[in-house]
Amino acid sequence: MKTLLRNLLGLLTLLFLINTLALGQAPVYNVKKYGAKGDGKNLDTKAIDKAITAANEAGGGTVYFPAGDYLSITIHLKSNVALYIDQGATIVAATPGEGVQYDLPEKGENEIYQDYGHNHFHNSLIVGENLHDIAILGPGKIWGKGLVKDEGKPGTNEGQGNKTLALKLCRNVLLRDFTIFHGGWFCFLLTAVDNTTIDNIKMDTGRDGIDLISSKNVHISNTTINAPGDDALVLKCDYSLNYPRALENVTITNCIVSGYNEGTFLDGTYLKNGRNHPQGRIKLGTESNGGYKNITITNCIFDHCKGLALETVDGAVLEDITISNITMRDINNSPIFVRLGARMRAPKDFPYSTLHRVIISNIVAYDVSGEQGAIISGIPGHDIEDLTLNNIHIYYKGGGTKAQAAREVKPLIRDYPEPDSFGITPAYGFFIRNVKDLKMSDVEVSYMKEDLRPAFILDNVDGADFQHISAQKVEGTPTFVLSQVKNFNIFNSPQLLNTKLAQADKKEL
Repeated sequence: MKTLLRNLLGLLTLLFLINTLALGQAPVYNVKKYGAKGDGKNLDTKAIDKAITAANEAGGGTVYFPAGDYLSITIHLKSNVALYIDQGATIVAATPGEGVQYDLPEKGENEIYQDYGHNHFHNSLIVGENLHDIAILGPGKIWGKGLVKDEGKPGTNEGQGNKTLALKLCRNVLLRDFTIFHGGWFCFLLTAVDNTTIDNIKMDTGRDGIDLISSKNVHISNTTINAPGDDALVLKCDYSLNYPRALENVTITNCIVSGYNEGTFLDGTYLKNGRNHPQGRIKLGTESNGGYKNITITNCIFDHCKGLALETVDGAVLEDITISNITMRDINNSPIFVRLGARMRAPKDFPYSTLHRVIISNIVAYDVSGEQGAIISGIPGHDIEDLTLNNIHIYYKGGGTKAQAAREVKPLIRDYPEPDSFGITPAYGFFIRNVKDLKMSDVEVSYMKEDLRPAFILDNVDGADFQHISAQKVEGTPTFVLSQVKNFNIFNSPQLLNTKLAQADKKEL
């Protein structure tokens, strides 16, 4: 029903545009009437900007791109203006050269506590700052042909663009129905962009798909992102505004993320031979200063990519998160990564991160890396708290050895918060440490190839309740290894007796 209503809304929007175009009414501004050629050879930026300005000065309207290829450098959005990219229309990012330059990166509020590229918005194909009531719509395409994939630091890429769309301090934003191919470093870099809807977008790109940062009241739905070289959909709360601002009230639903070779998602070939460890995942982190609050992720698919990651390492609170109804296949690292660290890329005396009140449920993951189990890790003195996992089934490749089972994982307190930093985990199913108040029920882990590591390792855990736990195991290998564990309970699990332990250290079950 929701799909039918969305399609009906799209049809009504198109019929409205056709009608207003036919009648010559003011709300629609055809870029060709302002001098755009749409031939893919002549630069159409000035004509596009003229149409946007005309719509803005008239109080608002829709800038219309009929079928054609619109070669452009930086396009400047304005309030109360929508861009409508029709079927057969493509906005093409021009390749910089003599007389063809994108806007230069502006001076950032600060350039210390996050990657350089997170501070700069103007060096983009489409840019908007301090705007309201803006939209990009339509079944057409944006091709970032001339965009680069790196940060664009001063002196290295002057005049080049590295983002498809960059918005900063905007509100009431609608992005719907179009396709992006080869989007540069970011397809969307959205910082402090409130009251936003992103729906039915397709992205096939070499770096990040959507970076949503320090924003409020955002809905992302029905979107597919193929991003082999970086994260597909990443939520952050950095310090680029020169003050901490939380990312809060965000829903992500009915989305697919993957890491197939760039371009092979859109052409339908889905090739895998370009990268051994594609990314393409959903992640909270890495920049994490302002906080993550009230976030729901549901009904999403991970395909040929990394797993789900929740990270707070720079002083942000991460709280009140629910993640449910996730399916994963062909996952090349930890399928579930929950990490509290102390990298502290933040102003002096910034508070330590906290991570609590997180629920992860209804997860099925198949053909998962044999090297890493799920990782849930705080740091000494700063525990992850109040974490619930239920109805989770993970099928690993397996192949772990006794030597790997004995491996010690360093604290990694200030390290970059990636599963790769942990190396091969000594547990094939779940490696859990520095956690308080953990609840796990209806959790099943198994492997395709014999694995000599235990299914669960708990280290410095206070309050652990397990029910209906099932774990494949080799005879003589423990299911659980407990080290410095308090208040451990396990019930109704067929492989193990009901057990209550007030304290356990170096104990196997």
